[in-house]
Amino acid sequence: MTAFHLCAALFAAVSLWVLPAAADEAKPTYTLAVVPQLPPLAAHRAWAPFAKRLSEATGTEIRLKIYQTLSEFENDVFKGIPDFAFLNPYEQARVFGPVGYVPLVRDGGSPLKGILVVRKDSAVKTVRDLDGMEVAFPAPNSCAASLYMRALLAEKEKIRITPRYVVSHTNVYRNVILGMTRAGSAANKTFERDTPEVRAELRVLYETPGMVTHPFSAHPRVSLKLRKSVVENILQMTGDGDGRRILNEVQMPKPVQADYARDYKPLEQLGLDRYVVR
Repeated sequence: MTAFHLCAALFAAVSLWVLPAAADEAKPTYTLAVVPQLPPLAAHRAWAPFAKRLSEATGTEIRLKIYQTLSEFENDVFKGIPDFAFLNPYEQARVFGPVGYVPLVRDGGSPLKGILVVRKDSAVKTVRDLDGMEVAFPAPNSCAASLYMRALLAEKEKIRITPRYVVSHTNVYRNVILGMTRAGSAANKTFERDTPEVRAELRVLYETPGMVTHPFSAHPRVSLKLRKSVVENILQMTGDGDGRRILNEVQMPKPVQADYARDYKPLEQLGLDRYVVR
């Protein structure tokens, strides 16, 4: 092959690679921020297929933004940076007024609950046995796993605990299994999706009352037309096996349309603001 033919072949190959990229760049681009319940790699693995499918269905490019910590996530959300966000329920209540995020879809299955777990062989038998002990939590502002649980332990159970914040729900379970804390607080939704080996090592000691699940929400700058398309396409994912697997990975196996007044406004009355760390 002559140098001329080699250059021509390379140019053709590069052109084939560039043209699809240029076509993708022509699509409107949106960001999707995901509340960090899992380690970043696990969160990306769960959410990437969802973002890809929703992008294809809506004719957009939805770019995932995965966070290391909840404080980093909340910093972006309260500035209104992400176009879409998967929020915890109390974050939705906190940002609705000042920032305007609108809940579009949530899971309509079992309610979200905070759970206190201990090792299966633990001598801790009741929640009162934890008085004065250190307890693992994912982050100060995790909804059911931290805010609601800490409020109930202090105000209803009248016990004092020392919180140990370990970043993710996954780390909570590992802390307890390894004996680093006697108990840990997380959420039923993440516990159900952890490995059988992890669940076999733990037992649930205490649960919060159920609450509405995490919303998939849109910033008010996202057009009504696109919001409607997003809702329709998420609901339609239940119609095939791949879609159902994708929805299960992102904790929305039974998606339903969300409504702020019905679903999230009641959370304003829980009085959890005094436990929020800003």
